[in-house]
Amino acid sequence: MKKTVIAMLAIVAFAGTAFAADVIQLKKGVTFNHKAHQERLNDCTKCHATAAGGKIEGFGKDWAHKTCKGCHTEMGKGPTSCKACHKS
Repeated sequence: MKKTVIAMLAIVAFAGTAFAADVIQLKKGVTFNHKAHQERLNDCTKCHATAAGGKIEGFGKDWAHKTCKGCHTEMGKGPTSCKACHKS
């Protein structure tokens, strides 16, 4: 039974990554490369509530500025200025 539950969780996790878009176009000219973030972070819970991924609860301008910019600052990688993310 335990092996079955683990197998089911693995299937759900991989199914979520298989259907996720590689590049997502957000508001205000922001392009988000989901695939690149998946490969670099290898931890869906950095953004999503569960390892299975899915819609991000509370996602919006304030969430993105706090979470995305905060992670980029903390890791010393990725854009942190307005024009580096907002290209249009």
